[in-house]
Amino acid sequence: MRFVIAVMAAAIGLAGPGQATVKAGIAAWQKGEHQRAVAIWREAAAKGNADAAFNLGQAYRLGRGVAADSGQAKRWFERAAKAGHLDAQVSLGLLLFDSGARRDGLAWLGRAAERGEARALLVVGTALFNGDDIAPDLVKGYSYVSRAAAQGLAPAKTTLAEMDEVLPLADRKKGVAMALAAVMPKDRATKAAPRSAAKPPAPLPAAAAPSTAGGWRIQLGAFSSRKAAETLHSGLRARLGGAQAYYVPAGAMTRLQAGPFASREAASAACARLKPQACFPVAAR
Repeated sequence: MRFVIAVMAAAIGLAGPGQATVKAGIAAWQKGEHQRAVAIWREAAAKGNADAAFNLGQAYRLGRGVAADSGQAKRWFERAAKAGHLDAQVSLGLLLFDSGARRDGLAWLGRAAERGEARALLVVGTALFNGDDIAPDLVKGYSYVSRAAAQGLAPAKTTLAEMDEVLPLADRKKGVAMALAAVMPKDRATKAAPRSAAKPPAPLPAAAAPSTAGGWRIQLGAFSSRKAAETLHSGLRARLGGAQAYYVPAGAMTRLQAGPFASREAASAACARLKPQACFPVAAR
């Protein structure tokens, strides 16, 4: 509950009609008077206050002060998101993504990612990297996750480290340059020397190749819920040739991997057989 309240409180600084009313609702919420808070926000949301609409959506999502109702949560998140409310765009995107409307969810998360929101950058970046419900773009995906990691998002740091293992150094340099260009003011970006973007992640380790005992897997996607990963595996099971499924937690995400394979070449061949499914080899850990 502390996190939710903090998210709601963070929205107070936004301009809009009825901000004093929104603050009154937050004060009631913090006292545990959830029904009163909901009533206050409902009135302000009806008058067009995006913060109130977002908070009302959170109340419906949590089932505090009202019965939990994902449909109502979506309705109020969407109203706030259309008004440009950043947290609402993320919340709506994740709600849609987790409910199976992945393309619609990614569209809203994409808007938030363009504004630099770390959670959105991670989800959209991972989807771009894997080609999950979106055209694959490894470099752009890497740049998005880099920006999320730079903001201190722990799952993004984990994801970035795994991407470092499979993405060639030249592409990682491009991703870093793209990330820097996105956050650097345009006037500075045009004057910056090329070497300003030359601090790429550490080179790929010259690690010993995994043994023939099955040191490689293939990664088929990363999902915000294990259920979504299981659904994809169910659809691919017949084409995996008996390869075992691995559900690898990575912060808020679950990675679907399959294997083991004796070599990187064998894993790459398995990916080739699964086309057009997004797939790439990863070293087993």
